[in-house]
Amino acid sequence: MKNIIKIVFILLLFLSCKTEVDHKIVKSIDLDGRKLEISNFDDLIHGKSYLSVYSHIYHRYEDKAFDLTITVSIRNISATDSIYILKADYFNTDGVNIRQYIQDPICLKPLETVEIVIAEEDEEGGSGANFVFDWAVKNEKNPPLFEAVMISTNGQQGLSFTTRGVQVFE
Repeated sequence: MKNIIKIVFILLLFLSCKTEVDHKIVKSIDLDGRKLEISNFDDLIHGKSYLSVYSHIYHRYEDKAFDLTITVSIRNISATDSIYILKADYFNTDGVNIRQYIQDPICLKPLETVEIVIAEEDEEGGSGANFVFDWAVKNEKNPPLFEAVMISTNGQQGLSFTTRGVQVFE
C-alpha cells in the first residue's frame, strides 16, 4: 500500500511540473463575420484612443517582475448605434509597434464587447506597453470605451489592476 501511495505521489509530482511555454502566445480577435465591406467612413466621426497596459510590473527591485495576463476590452457603450474599430496597434515600452490586432475595420453592435487577450508568458510589450485605437462613430456622445485588466497569480498570491483608455486629439 505504501508503494502505491509513493507511486501516485511521484506521478502527481511529475505531472504538475511546468513545461516550457511559447513566449509568443496570443489570443487573436475572432474576426469572422466582423470584417466590413465598406471602406468609406467619411460620414462618421473619427477618433483615436490610447490605452496603457503592462505585460509585467516590478516589485522589490528592478530585476524582479511579475508577468501579467492582459485582457483588453473594447466596448460599445451605445444602446442604439454601432461603432467601428478601424485599427488596434500594440506598442512596446520603446514605442515600437509590435503587433496589429485589427487591420481591417470591424463593427461592434450596440452594447457589444470585443476582447484581446495577451498571455502572461508574452513579455514583448514590457512595463510600458500600450495600445492605440482608431475608431469611428455616428454619434460623438458615445465614443467606444477601452479598458484593460492585468492579472497574475502565483501560489496563494494574486495581483490585479485595471487601466482605462483616454481619447487623444491630434
